[in-house]
Amino acid sequence: MQETQDPSQGLGTGLDRPIFYGSVIIIVSLCLPLALYPQQGQQILGQAFDYLTHNFGILYLMGSVATLLFLLYLAFSRYGDIRLGTSRPDFSTFSWSAMLFCGGIGTSILYWGTVEWAHYYESPPYAVTPGSPEALNWAVSYPIFHWGLIGWALYCLPGVAVSYSYYVRGAKSLRLSEACQPIIGKQANGLLGRVVDLLFVIGLVGACSTGIGLAVPLIGMCVTELFGLDREAWGFTLDLIVIFVVTVIFASSVWMGLERGIKRLSDWNIWLAFALLVFITVVGPTLFIVELGFESVGHMVQNLVRMSTWADAARTSNFVESWTVFYWAWWLALGPYMGIFICKISRGRTLRQMILGCIGYGTLGSIVFFSVLGNYAIYLELNGAYPVLETMNSAGAPSAIVGVLGTLPWPKFILVLFTLVCVIFAATSYDSSSYTLAASATEELPPTQHPARWHRVFWAFLLGLLPITLVYLGGLKPLQSAVTLVSVPLFAVIVLLTLSLFKSLREDTATRQSTATETG
Repeated sequence: MQETQDPSQGLGTGLDRPIFYGSVIIIVSLCLPLALYPQQGQQILGQAFDYLTHNFGILYLMGSVATLLFLLYLAFSRYGDIRLGTSRPDFSTFSWSAMLFCGGIGTSILYWGTVEWAHYYESPPYAVTPGSPEALNWAVSYPIFHWGLIGWALYCLPGVAVSYSYYVRGAKSLRLSEACQPIIGKQANGLLGRVVDLLFVIGLVGACSTGIGLAVPLIGMCVTELFGLDREAWGFTLDLIVIFVVTVIFASSVWMGLERGIKRLSDWNIWLAFALLVFITVVGPTLFIVELGFESVGHMVQNLVRMSTWADAARTSNFVESWTVFYWAWWLALGPYMGIFICKISRGRTLRQMILGCIGYGTLGSIVFFSVLGNYAIYLELNGAYPVLETMNSAGAPSAIVGVLGTLPWPKFILVLFTLVCVIFAATSYDSSSYTLAASATEELPPTQHPARWHRVFWAFLLGLLPITLVYLGGLKPLQSAVTLVSVPLFAVIVLLTLSLFKSLREDTATRQSTATETG
């Protein structure tokens, strides 16, 4: 699919001004107070996070399970045969799944894939003894649970709703309000529709900021190690340089468009990441990595229902609130953005192919990353080859990750490869985000056209604002707090999308059956 635009798309032409200017004002309004009053901002974010996760966490748990079940019902019902558009798929299955994975995961999987197990090993769920063999079982199975079926289902549901509205019902734009039209009616073009679209932007910016807020310190640590810099001396200045470089890369990619930019970058990154994982598996403890990976999948499958429904009503720990609720909030906040992006790359596929491909390929990719990176780090810790836990607790996760990579043969080469994959993962994730923001703030966007280039690049640079602010605040808690806060109003939007999708499917199916009966 070649890059095509309306020739008249000049500066401001075709722009949905309320969404565009409203989004800019909201982003700046969020960043300024946090930057000017970092201590107070960090405290308020933390208090809000604790309140929301403890009082409304059960809604996230119930909603996430319902989302997965609803999508599986759609995939295996008569609705699964519905094709999105009349043309053949625009992208091969490999390129489609590569863009899907890179756009939805980003550098976060390299960060968490290496060290997430450590958090669970030291503070396991279900009142398990820390550091015990049972704690290890949960430490390797919970990461692939949090990055698996339910998470990708939360991405996929908005994609199905927007795609059906856009390709089957002929919506003229990729705005969420259009997909909610069967329920909210004329309000889709009124105040309620504007609120829905603005909430989408807030959720996207907040969730993306969390991802890049994790990526920047990791990339910065890799750079300091490669060039022998003093991390403490460079500090926040190095983080700013990293954000600027990544922003320039994904701005260039998004300028080139889906086919020449995002698709090509995603394809390259999948191959580079695959080469890194194969190298670690081959030169590392191959049997240990494979066996523990196999065990972790089995343990997760055996306990899927328990993990999905555990709300910890007795409050034995903060595990559910700090991890499971946070992750479902993160996936939920990114869901509408990924839904629009998945929609734009999925023309020609059936609903069944979209649902099973999104959930299946996404989950499989996550399992591979966690099994290789995480299990290698676990092997080093258990065998005393490298103090992963001690380094993480004393110097932070980025230092521990770089230290783990340093134990491999040709450490400099591996660190260069890892840094390159990190940068491209960040770029593919955020050029997808800026493309989606530009698409949602365009008044009309036919399936064969793309948002104006200047519009995409504008969002690419604006997306760097909030990450800079959150990196300045420092630590994991502000990132968790920010994404949980922005996901709350989107919960209602996802409910609207789901009801609208189901109503549309039933009405259109009834109409087709009635027409078939009359003509027959």
